[in-house]
Amino acid sequence: MIRDRSPGVKLFFAALIGAVLLIPLIMVYALVSDRKSQSATAQHSITASWGGEQIISGPVLVIPYNDESVETEVVDGKSRTRTVKVRRELFVSPSKQMISTALEPDIKRRSIYRSVIYQAEAKGSASFELTEDFARTGVKRSQLLLGQSELRFGVTDPRGLTDGTQVNANGEKLTLHPGNGPASTRGAGFSTAVDWDAAEPLAVSWQYGLRGSRSIALVPRGGETEWTVTSPWQHPSFTGSFNPDESDISGEGFTAKYEGITNLALGESLVNLRDASPPRIAAPDEYQFMTAEAENSSGHQAKAASVRLIEPVDLYSQVDRSVKYGFLFIGFTFVAFFMFDVVAGAKVASAEYLLTGVGLILFFVLLLPFAEVIGFTWAYLVASAAIIGQLTAYSAAVLGGWRRAWMIGGMLSGLYATLYILLSLEAWSLMIGSVLLFLALAAVMYATRNIEWSARLQPEEGNEGHTG
Repeated sequence: MIRDRSPGVKLFFAALIGAVLLIPLIMVYALVSDRKSQSATAQHSITASWGGEQIISGPVLVIPYNDESVETEVVDGKSRTRTVKVRRELFVSPSKQMISTALEPDIKRRSIYRSVIYQAEAKGSASFELTEDFARTGVKRSQLLLGQSELRFGVTDPRGLTDGTQVNANGEKLTLHPGNGPASTRGAGFSTAVDWDAAEPLAVSWQYGLRGSRSIALVPRGGETEWTVTSPWQHPSFTGSFNPDESDISGEGFTAKYEGITNLALGESLVNLRDASPPRIAAPDEYQFMTAEAENSSGHQAKAASVRLIEPVDLYSQVDRSVKYGFLFIGFTFVAFFMFDVVAGAKVASAEYLLTGVGLILFFVLLLPFAEVIGFTWAYLVASAAIIGQLTAYSAAVLGGWRRAWMIGGMLSGLYATLYILLSLEAWSLMIGSVLLFLALAAVMYATRNIEWSARLQPEEGNEGHTG
């Protein structure tokens, strides 16, 4: 009778096959990334006619003023200087502003893709005055063209503005004009002329409806900003430069209050010679609020508070995380086969290791498309049941009996159940996974403690294994 390979050689070939299987596993990981990118593209397409992620800014009062500039020119080889009059702008932030935003969310679908959209109702009030910061600018009051002042409101995607937009200054309703918004929203929004003599504070109130998707952010300005956001959406995420001072999240929705965001926290004066550039907000890679041009053209970068309406289960993130555990599935299953091989005498060929590994990787290929259609949880159940059934039946032939096959099936069921728990307990997943690996290694060490790894094994007569 021909002797079998040594346990050490068997272990080497099993590890080599496992390493080779990393290639299709990486390809599955790339597939998930590609589908996630397609989903993002589809979401942008869904919201193209509705309104994108919105950044709003309360009013900034822009006062033009006359200034002088000295220019030098060369005429007939001689340098000459002259003084010319230029028109510049002074940017005045409110001493205090209060803003409330009510978000009414909805889900918009196209094919298998979906995106969170909302209808927002924004209301606010602000008070402007020339504070002591004005003296620090070096501009004299006599230079100001107060009769040509302008109020600018920022909305990054003004396509989402709906009927009912209204602005009042000192009780007078003002005529609105499209565009010419603050630099913090890349000039997008709307504006209105206001005649102000600066003798008394300018009281401004406004309201408008706004369509958007996924998130809304506010650029606070001035001495003190208070922002209240309410919505029946149950899964908000608070990002940006500020977190809410108070937040109440329940099954009926959420309320977030940002209280007392001051100009000290913003790092800006109430009166400036240059407007703030757009903020940089934590957001998906495909959506950036900051450009190098805006950053270089302004004195400072604006800060923002952001509220994102997230979905409770991001299926692509879940599938992506599950693929990262794929090699553990291959490793545990190969270890089980190896133990049956060297301890119980059931011979397992290299091709059988390979086919079993391919079956384990197929789980993730099944999980992704089913998750896009029926949701992650049901897709996980369908894909895991299919693979457990397939590999259990195959193990009966490989290991020479159903008793051993049921052990493989039970192990796989435990692995898939454990993975689902790890995906659900994100904060504890690393610790739980590390403990499981430690216990698995300890079990293998104990079971193989008496094996002579370099010795050739003589197959026992009457074992349940098969030759091949």
